[in-house]
Formats: sequence, structure tokens, C-alpha cells
Amino acid sequence: MSLFFRDLVSPNQDERPAGGPIDVLVLHYTGMPTAEAALARLCDPEARVSAHYLVEEDGTIWRLVPEARRAWHAGVSCWRGMRELNARSIGIELVNPGHEWGYRPFPALQLAAACDLCLAILSRHAIPARNVVAHSDIAPERKQDPGELFDWEGFAANGVGLWPKNVPGHDTSGIVSDPEALASVRRNLAAIGYCIAPEGGLDLSLSQTLLAFQRHWRPEAVTGQPDAGTRARLAALARLCGN
Repeated sequence: MSLFFRDLVSPNQDERPAGGPIDVLVLHYTGMPTAEAALARLCDPEARVSAHYLVEEDGTIWRLVPEARRAWHAGVSCWRGMRELNARSIGIELVNPGHEWGYRPFPALQLAAACDLCLAILSRHAIPARNVVAHSDIAPERKQDPGELFDWEGFAANGVGLWPKNVPGHDTSGIVSDPEALASVRRNLAAIGYCIAPEGGLDLSLSQTLLAFQRHWRPEAVTGQPDAGTRARLAALARLCGN
């Protein structure tokens, strides 16, 4: 596919570790009031943050860091036991004010451009579908982006990431609290890729991880609770990740 880029080089980049893979794709929102402010920050050497690409709401794609180089977008992060994911990931920022500045739906033009960009990246790198993740997936205690308004289901239908088909998620009843049921929830979260301890009760860590899962795979009810709809989606996705 042919994509048009506008180039703006961010100084916030360095060499990737020699011989390491590029096997994770991370989607973010900018979480700033305007696209101009986000671009300025991603190119400010004092900010020490960047991404490989930024996609504006009108579909304009900015190329900020070459894919062969390490952009500084993930921060303290973990997925499937892999840590400090900047070294092995590609990061895409989507312009959106985020939960702090007036979170709003992502426009169709922006989503279409971002999906095409993701497909182009996946054609160049061996990134498995289970490693197409949100910033909130890899840092659930710190991040919420790109959040529950992002069209993860539509992206998966077009070959970007995973989505369990025909698994209703609206049922908010049946919240579990017994240790055996919670252990099953934790096992499924770990099977998907979340870095969560296998033991423990309904604690803050589990709630934050469930919030991240729900923002990505169960946006009908982002509650942080292990209810019936959440557990159904969890189990279905864990099965997909095991294939």
C-alpha cells in the first residue's frame, strides 16, 4: 500500500540493541489539547519522549523516528514477560485530547489512516497479532491510552490485532471474589500477555489490569471488576493467544 508521510525528525531517539527483534506494536493517544502541542512535545529534547509516527484527526501521518531506531514512547512497560519495550517496539500516537483534556471518539479518517499504517508496519516486521497492544496494556498502572473509544474490534477485523468474535460482553453481573475464580482471571490475563502475579485477591493491581483489558477488549463496561462479561471475553481471548 502507498502511504503519504510528512516528515519531522524528533531528536528523542537512539539505536536499538544490536540483533534484537521488532515484535511489538504499541498504540497511544497524545493526551494533549492540540496536535501542534503534541508534535512540539514529541520533538522537544527536554521532554525526552517520542514515537515513530503521529496520526492527526484528519488522517495526516507524521513520521518522527525511523522504524530501525528506538523511539521513547513506552516508558516503564511489560508484556508477555518482556520489559522496557522501547527496544523492540514501534509506537504510534493518535491525536486525541485523552481522558484529561476531553476524551472524544477517533474520527473515521484518522482510524483509516492509522489502520493502513499498522498494516504497512506489520508487512515489514514479524509482529504477532497478540503483540498489537495499547499503551495501557503494557503499563496498566500508569496509562489509559488509547482507551475504550478506540476501534480495536474494527482494526482486528482488518488484520491488526486480535478480537474474540461472538462473545457478548454486556453482562455486568456475577462479580467474583473467591480465590479460585480470581486465580482463573489472573491466569487468563497472564495468558493474554499482562504482567500480573498469579496469586492474590481482588487488589489494586488486578483492578488496574482489568481496567486495561476492558479498555481494549471489553469497552462496554470499563469498571475494573471481574464480572461475567469480562470473564467471558478474557477466556475467549486467552484461547486465541494460546493458538
